[in-house]
Amino acid sequence: MIHENDEHVTAGSDDGSGPESQMRPRGTIHRRSRFSAMVKETVIILVSALVLSFVVKTFLVQPFMIPSESMEDTLVAGDRVLVSKLTPGPFDLSRGDVVVFKDPGGWLDGVPASRADNMPTWLSTPLTVVGLRPQDAGEHLIKRVVGLPGDRVTCCTDAGLLTVNGVEIDETQYLASGALPSQTEFDVTVPEGSLWVLGDNRQHSGDSRYNGGKPGGGFVPLDNVVGVAFAKVWPLDRVALMRNPGDVFADVPAPTP
Repeated sequence: MIHENDEHVTAGSDDGSGPESQMRPRGTIHRRSRFSAMVKETVIILVSALVLSFVVKTFLVQPFMIPSESMEDTLVAGDRVLVSKLTPGPFDLSRGDVVVFKDPGGWLDGVPASRADNMPTWLSTPLTVVGLRPQDAGEHLIKRVVGLPGDRVTCCTDAGLLTVNGVEIDETQYLASGALPSQTEFDVTVPEGSLWVLGDNRQHSGDSRYNGGKPGGGFVPLDNVVGVAFAKVWPLDRVALMRNPGDVFADVPAPTP
């Protein structure tokens, strides 16, 4: 007859008091236990960090690399910027914002694709997905918003300035050194749900002015906007916040219905 207590003792015979347990050095067991716990904690930390980075990149902030000279002197090729994905969304776009947007169609034709580094694709792709590596130029561009939906944007006045809703704007605050507001004349009214964008380095920027024959007629659909660039984070000697030059457009009235 086997009592419950006897069964309990049999099941727990490897409790550290039996012959087999006495033959194993206690230090070895403890070391294995500590190593396993350390590996487990490391994996949990890494997975949590990757998930958090993916969430931040998907919903809040995403890094991008500047591929060309079209936004000089505000941004130069090779700069890394952080883009807030809360605008448009919880926050509204404003004239003067620097936005990253997906190519509406054909804007990047003939432009060589840039790479943020020489990292192999098998490694760069997952790092980009989780937000640990800046997005290559790829299908994206970065320009400054000059016209919001409903705005009438024209160039140029006798003084060589752009007008927005009939008001001249002085863009010297952000235009590249020696750049003119535009050497191409235009008179456009921005359709609902779209933007009119220009590069700060006007004579070296393939922007809204030169894409009128492409899908969207040179306008950027709001749905294509990834977000607003708010900080330069690399290289270190160019680290700075990017502020909207609100006073440039301060006198511009709302568009006439």
